[in-house]
Amino acid sequence: DLFVGTDKHYTNGVSISLLSPDLTDYRDSPALPEWAHQVIDHLPFINEPCLQRNIEFSLAQKIFTPENIRARNLIRDDRPYAGWLYLGAAFHNKNPRRLDTMALQIGMVGPAALGEAAQNNIHEIRDIDRAKGWDNQLENELGLVAYYERKWRAAERYGRDRRFGADLIPHVGGALGNVATYLSAGTEARVGWNLPADFGTTLIRPGGDSSAPADNSDPRIGAQWGFYLFSGVTGRLVGRDIFLDGNTFEDSHSVDRKLLVGDAFAGVSALYGGFKMSYAHVWRSKEFDGQDDASSFGSVTLSYSFR
Repeated sequence: DLFVGTDKHYTNGVSISLLSPDLTDYRDSPALPEWAHQVIDHLPFINEPCLQRNIEFSLAQKIFTPENIRARNLIRDDRPYAGWLYLGAAFHNKNPRRLDTMALQIGMVGPAALGEAAQNNIHEIRDIDRAKGWDNQLENELGLVAYYERKWRAAERYGRDRRFGADLIPHVGGALGNVATYLSAGTEARVGWNLPADFGTTLIRPGGDSSAPADNSDPRIGAQWGFYLFSGVTGRLVGRDIFLDGNTFEDSHSVDRKLLVGDAFAGVSALYGGFKMSYAHVWRSKEFDGQDDASSFGSVTLSYSFR
């Protein structure tokens, strides 16, 4: 919300992720215990031969609030206060044209997610009024969500010198769990100088961490610079959203969520050496009945590719 001057809905998110080097086989990773190999061997999509693999681990927090954060009483016609603190593990399977991601997130919704402390401590540092309605947040609940997403690099066009180019990155996927259940599809278009050989812009979402180089043509491998503009859309058919539907096993505040939710985003990325920095501005359609207007937020991502 810092980038749009508001303090409501999806009000803050932060994530730190570490991706492994390219692996020929997941068994090559020292980070995985032996028992995990038996599980991975039976997962769909990610055990095809002749593809590169990456393992990702992440720690993240998201915070959601109603529009009026100065009221102490429950605001029944607005979304609940909620935090979501989780650990994530993902398996990426790729070639230069396609990326399959299977991910698992496990964490806590409710006071244990530390949403109140995170928001109000930042507000104190920035001399902003504290959010006063956190006593009405969702109850503690263990959250578990499994995700799958496939992306393609398609419709590539380049100038004669192969420096200036454009491409299209469609994606389809879905989630299943008590925190989120949905089907999604969308696409991203990019145009610029020395486009990276990756799978698009990273947002804090499942399947979003796709900025690792897919092959040696990526300008970051050769310590070159690059610059591009991007825009895209994503639509979701939502079956469950705990941050609107409320707790799964206990009574809690909830609102009537909308079945279809869409995002449009646009931004700019720059590359230099192994670094990639992106800013994306996201516009999100109304998510629940009674929501006064659509929401928007900004997202800054910094990544570094170790060579």
